[in-house]
Amino acid sequence: MTRNVALMHPKDKKARMSSMKRRKGRKESFNSYIFKILKGVHNNTGISSKAMSIMNSLVNDIFDRIALEAAQLASYSQRSTIAVNEVQSAVRLMMPGELSAHAVAEANKAVARFENEGKR
Repeated sequence: MTRNVALMHPKDKKARMSSMKRRKGRKESFNSYIFKILKGVHNNTGISSKAMSIMNSLVNDIFDRIALEAAQLASYSQRSTIAVNEVQSAVRLMMPGELSAHAVAEANKAVARFENEGKR
């Protein structure tokens, strides 16, 4: 026998509503981007879910570190907005040697490509 939820006692209604299945919220991740890069570099190579989870954690960790360093650099110059210069300096501080130079060069290429797409 099913009872109408609207006619139930508030305590019964609460118990019934909590037992109903709820939709899970969206979990944001970099999985699709990591997969696209993997397929661009090694087209016939797959990645396990555990390895994807590790890669996602790595990207999130590096993103957080760069954002924190860029925010500190912005606060040193008494600015409330993180600009390109702060992010570029944060990358140079966080990543070692040739890796930082390569990251900055790739970022500049991506920004230039994005700006050219907007002009079309």
